[in-house]
Amino acid sequence: MSKREKLEQRLYALPNDFTWDNLVTVLKGHGYTLHNGKGSRRKFIHESKEMINLHEPHPSGIMKIYVLKQIIEKLGALDSDE
Repeated sequence: MSKREKLEQRLYALPNDFTWDNLVTVLKGHGYTLHNGKGSRRKFIHESKEMINLHEPHPSGIMKIYVLKQIIEKLGALDSDE
């Protein structure tokens, strides 16, 4: 099992210590590219033009659970479209 697959399994378990870097790895593995906005704003844009808008958490870099749930929902919708 690859590192990305292990991180994706962790994402679906909704851990309270999932980091920004972990999220970037998972989303890039799904075909998203990261685009920096102003300040801590970030956009992940998929090849299919699907977009995820987030704020990069700081200073800790730990993702909030509600954000992880939104990401899981987006990935589920993306997988059902493919």
